[in-house]
Amino acid sequence: MSTTQSERLRALLEPLVSSQGLDLEEIEVDSVGRKRVLRVVVDSDTGADLDRIADVSRALSAKLDETDAMGEGEYTLEVGTPGAERLLKEHRHYVRAVDRLVKFELAEGGELVARILEVDDDGLDLEVPGVKGRKATSRRLAFPEIEKARVQVEFNRKDKKEEEA
Repeated sequence: MSTTQSERLRALLEPLVSSQGLDLEEIEVDSVGRKRVLRVVVDSDTGADLDRIADVSRALSAKLDETDAMGEGEYTLEVGTPGAERLLKEHRHYVRAVDRLVKFELAEGGELVARILEVDDDGLDLEVPGVKGRKATSRRLAFPEIEKARVQVEFNRKDKKEEEA
């Protein structure tokens, strides 16, 4: 997808997504043979349930139908959320990942897996899990130190509500 088309689609769709109380996270157009798929990823601080996704999908579909932003050919519109192992790029992504386990690729090299405890304008306060029975440690990580960050799926973590009960 050309940058121009991406920018045009973002300019067209972002106000509609925002009006639904969501953030437009990503737009992607894929072509497989003659089929084209427009994927729109949305999210919010409180998450996006199926009803909100359906509402925004209908609004986007109607807007796209009244414009030529996707050209003349047929395409499929898919609207969804970032998924369980989302890549963290924006400050708001880190805020939404508080209390989640994240794998960081560090700018200086190496990796770190830690839980985000707090986020401010300069960086993150983390809890690094202990290894082989050792206690967890605290660490501060500034945003410039992060090359890449991705939320990790945890299958056996107890929910805070379960721990407090």
